[in-house]
This record gives sequence, C-alpha cells and structure tokens, in this order.
Amino acid sequence: MKLVIVAVGQRMPDWAQTAYDDYAKRFPPELKIELKAVKTEPRGSKTLETIYAAERERIETAIQSSIGRNARIVALDERGTALTTKALAGKLKAWQLESDDVALVIGGPDGLDPAFRQAAHERIRLSDLTLPHAFARVLLVEQLYRAWSVNANHPYHRE
Repeated sequence: MKLVIVAVGQRMPDWAQTAYDDYAKRFPPELKIELKAVKTEPRGSKTLETIYAAERERIETAIQSSIGRNARIVALDERGTALTTKALAGKLKAWQLESDDVALVIGGPDGLDPAFRQAAHERIRLSDLTLPHAFARVLLVEQLYRAWSVNANHPYHRE
C-alpha cells in the first residue's frame, strides 16, 4: 500500500523538511509514504475560481502520476471529521485491508476547490486550530506513523 501526501506549496522550511523526513523513513517497506508538493497558483488579480481550478489540476496530476486514478482521496479540511489517533489507526487498517492507495491532500492558502473537496472519499481535519502548511505536513506524517504504530503494537504510541 502507498500513502501519498499531496500538498500545495513547494518549499518547506528546513526544520519542517527534517522533521518530515525523520518520520517518513520510519515507515515499514509494506507501507510506503511519499510527499508530492505542487505549485501554489500565484494570487495576483486572479479570481478564486481560477486559482482553485489551477491548483486542482496540479493536485489531480500529482495523484495520477503517483498512484493512478483508483486512489482513495482524503481531503484535509477544517470542516472535515475530527479523528482520534485510534480512529485514524482504524482507517489506516481498513485502507490496508482494502489495498487502497491513498492520497491525503493539503490545499493551498485558500484551501481546496470546493468541488474537489466534496468529491473526495473522505474529509478529515488535523486540528481545530489553523496550522501553517509546513506544520500540517509534519503533523500528518507523524500521525500516520503513530496510526501505523498502534496497528503494529509498536511501543511508540502510549495511552
């Protein structure tokens, strides 16, 4: 199974890239994780609809090039379902049992195109707080690793 984090925005600060890389290398070979950064559409005088359309096209291209058209799409959205770590672990286990490759999508500064968000198989939120994009990537990869550790009875997660 493959997890692909598709995030709008190319450059992460060094601290965030280091943290992301640290968690990404911990995943076992049977659960691959990949980060696909896509270009943020320049804001300027463009309409929000134009911005959404351009970023959506880049997101869909990144998903298709990484895992194909049959991927399960999970949109990260402030209005999405709040999950506990154990609930995320349950979702991860279900995705693995269904052999679904999963694209977890983080939108740009204005979020995700509403139609894309609505069409996603699932919508989840990482926090009730507003998070910087770099931090959201790190938090997501850490929580996915934690979810894997719960399912593997690894001692990383404690309650």
